[in-house]
Parts: sequence; structure tokens; C-alpha cells
Amino acid sequence: MKRVLLILSLIAAPVWAVQPDEILDDPVLEERARALSKDLRCLVCRNESIDDSNAELARDLRLLVRERLVEGDTDDEAMEFIVARYGEYVLLKPQAGGTNMVLYLAGPVMLLLGLGMAGLYLRRRQSAPLTAEAGLDSDEQARLKEILDE
Repeated sequence: MKRVLLILSLIAAPVWAVQPDEILDDPVLEERARALSKDLRCLVCRNESIDDSNAELARDLRLLVRERLVEGDTDDEAMEFIVARYGEYVLLKPQAGGTNMVLYLAGPVMLLLGLGMAGLYLRRRQSAPLTAEAGLDSDEQARLKEILDE
């Protein structure tokens, strides 16, 4: 029984992140706030949305989102306000434009460069002249025999 309760509490833990005192009376605004907070990164937990995080900063961000929506901001205006205040790092899915394009394109470009370099290496290796492995000359054979006999 204890295991079942533990498993259920671990599964339901993200649900407990949004406190009852944070929930808006208007269900439409609350739904918008939840949708926005799923796209915002908790700056403490890093890879969790503020909707799933129990950190104090995540709570502050959830309250800020709800405050902006109550004041009449559209979803875009609320997101722009938060991004202007905390930077693009706060977005779980950063915009694919501007300087972020370097990050989005770096992986595929590096893969293509690596494949190109590997192809060049293999082509040069394949077309390189074969060198005949020459045997040891008499002086080298004598020196080798001397070393092995010692």
C-alpha cells in the first residue's frame, strides 16, 4: 500500500506545483495562464516549465503571468513582457531566428563538415600510392640479431 501511495505521489507531484491561491477565478484566464506557463522555463530547475516547478521563482513567474493576463495583456504581450524582463532563456522553446539560428544550425553544419572531412580522408587514403614494405638491409638485420641475442 505504501508503494502505491509513493508512486501516486510521485506521478501527481507536478500537479501540486500550482498552489490553490494562485488559481484565477476566471476559468478562461486560468486556462490561458496554464498554456503560457507550460512554455516558460523555471530558471531554478532549468528543464521544467514553471507550471511543473515548485521553486519560489517559478511561483513568482506564475503569479506574474496571471497578473499580466488580469491586467488585460494578450498572450503575446504577456510573453514579450516576461522575455524582456528575464531574457530568451526563460522560453522552453526559443525562437528560431536571429542569433538563435547559429545554435539551431551549428549541429547539422558540424555533422556535414565531419562527414566531408571523413570522406576526404577516405578518398586520399584510397588513392595514396602503396609503398612496398622493404625488408631490412644487411646492417639492420645484423643489428636486430645482435639485440635479440643479448
